[in-house]
Amino acid sequence: MTTATTDQILDTVTEIAATETGIARADLRPDVDLRGMAGVDSVRVLRMVAKIERAFDIEMEDEDVFGLATLDDVVAVVDRALREAAA
Repeated sequence: MTTATTDQILDTVTEIAATETGIARADLRPDVDLRGMAGVDSVRVLRMVAKIERAFDIEMEDEDVFGLATLDDVVAVVDRALREAAA
């Protein structure tokens, strides 16, 4: 997926996050701090990031990954990586 709207990115990221964390999609609002949710640890976050990178055929920078807290943060990083890849 090389071109995607932020809504499409959010949908994909939310689906991956729900699968990796076991948290219901309905509970994964874009502004919720993932680090504070029960059952979300660094291993789950890294697996989520790896799946997101594969889904969008991108590679996120380490400093971006370590700064992620919310799904909105993830969407912003993915959107930027997709734009850079397209340029």
